[in-house]
Amino acid sequence: MHLLVAITSHGFGHAAQVAPVLNALRKRLPALRVTLLSDLPASLLQERIQGDFRQIGHAPDFGLIMHSALAIDLEASAAAYAKLHARWQQAVDEEAGRLAELAPDLVLADVPYLTLAAAGKAGIPAVALCSLNWADIYRHYFGERPEAPRILADMESAYRSARAFLCPEPSMPMSFLDNRVSVGPIAVQGRARRDELVRQLNVHTDCRLVLVAPGGVATRFDMEAWPQDPGIHWLVSASWQVRHPGASSFEATGFDFPDLVRSCDAVLGKCGYGTVTECVLNGTPLLYIPRPDWPEEQSLRTWLDAHGAAIAVAPGLLESGELKALVARAGAATVRSPAATGIDQVAAYLGVLLPGGVSRERGYGR
Repeated sequence: MHLLVAITSHGFGHAAQVAPVLNALRKRLPALRVTLLSDLPASLLQERIQGDFRQIGHAPDFGLIMHSALAIDLEASAAAYAKLHARWQQAVDEEAGRLAELAPDLVLADVPYLTLAAAGKAGIPAVALCSLNWADIYRHYFGERPEAPRILADMESAYRSARAFLCPEPSMPMSFLDNRVSVGPIAVQGRARRDELVRQLNVHTDCRLVLVAPGGVATRFDMEAWPQDPGIHWLVSASWQVRHPGASSFEATGFDFPDLVRSCDAVLGKCGYGTVTECVLNGTPLLYIPRPDWPEEQSLRTWLDAHGAAIAVAPGLLESGELKALVARAGAATVRSPAATGIDQVAAYLGVLLPGGVSRERGYGR
């Protein structure tokens, strides 16, 4: 049996949603063959996804074109959507041909709508999985443009063509969908390894460890200008090449990312689905950088607040690095983690759609 998975490369959150589902599905179906359509870094996918897979470095969508992890290039994004939809039927036909050649038994999209439209054209069953959709994102930023009604009609039709659109908690409302299926939150729960991490970093046991993870779109904070505080140690990407006595590369620890989230006292980043759910499910507060114009932010912040994991960071503090008070708040916070995730729910749903898959359970696959 063959599953084709199309993953948007707009940040790393989409891969973070898909990976634990694929790992759970493979436990149910050890013979499953997986092909990934994505131009995300192979190293990231190999780190997150267990077992063999074939990656085709093709990006079925682009999401939004970004200046940085927090700043959208609106004009470039609008132009890219207009260009795609000016040749929409041709693009669908081309993608349908690609899918027909790969001949999967099922397509899973997180959440390229072109892939879903192409699967429908090729007669291949398809399922969408995501906490957001690009139609609602497009509507928020570009809904007043003259070309918007035609583009939105294409996008919405593609999303509705899926057998189901699985929406993990917390998701955007997605009111235009009639195939919406709600499932629990999706994130990997790491191992608590704080003592081991403290020894490796050679810091005092009372030192607050903060994982800096602003998302998969390239960005960098000017941490060299941040104050030195022996009570705080920052774990940052090696690619930033930070020269600060209170900072270390998180890659150098050798820890899996979920283990780092679980073992640190706080995460500093934006309100993205993967960051939010990994923090809550691992009991770690999120020092979040507000993005008031991001349409998914409200649902994510409401969920963070409900679980006691939200601490807002004023943008100016990222320049000064005066974050001591917020880190102290994080150290005193008690995060209320959900008892279960939606990973097995989604794996069960997909399993009944694959030939030779698991029996129809929990009402799925009807």
